Amino acid sequence: MKISVITAVYNRSETIGDAIESVLAQQNVELETIVVDGDSTDGTSDVISQLGDQVSRSIREPDLGIYNALNKGLRAATGDVIGFLHADDWLAYQDALADVSRLMADSNVDGVYADLEYVNANDPDRVHRRWVSGAYDVRKFRRGWMPPHPTVYFRREFYDQFGLFNEDLRTAADYELLVRMMVRHGAKMAYLPRVTVKMRVGGASNASLTNRLNANRDDRQAWSINGLKPPIGLRFTKPLRKLPQFLRR
Repeated sequence: MKISVITAVYNRSETIGDAIESVLAQQNVELETIVVDGDSTDGTSDVISQLGDQVSRSIREPDLGIYNALNKGLRAATGDVIGFLHADDWLAYQDALADVSRLMADSNVDGVYADLEYVNANDPDRVHRRWVSGAYDVRKFRRGWMPPHPTVYFRREFYDQFGLFNEDLRTAADYELLVRMMVRHGAKMAYLPRVTVKMRVGGASNASLTNRLNANRDDRQAWSINGLKPPIGLRFTKPLRKLPQFLRR
């Protein structure tokens, strides 16, 4: 079983090396590493080039945003299972993808998700939030639950059958994709109860009040465009779900 890991990047020369090297360091698993660089100007491309053919596929060209870049990676991927790693993040331990592969070896499993830690950008040992996903129950989506997208891996057939990221949703295309795959199309998910990804604080969808308001709007659209009625109070339940993350440090 081959796992494709896609990283989209733009001007992240200080962190992209850590992200890619955490993938290359994975043990006991067949890997495909795909990096989509939106024509960076800060030396990011030099860092990628220095890794040479250790990177399975490198795409460098302007894009129309992160979801456009991730879709380019999806179209290029040849793995049986596909996941994503942001340019500021890294895989938390060397057998993370082997654990994903072990769970995906069950033909009844369509996808895997795990836990995630938000860490200080300058002091990675300092944990700001710990996102413990918990056992899977699709009904929890209606109470504001979602798994951390950087920990999610789906079989490639799900993308072939049900589509890529919706690029019209600027702040919640990852959430919409999860709703589409897991709620609308009933993906059978397995939970890996370990932190597989470390994320530096400061994501695009929660960087400002304006972005948070846009994300609330896009969260509701994520349901309606899939022919599903948005849960009542989603704008409140989804943020409230994050509160326990601050208590698990």
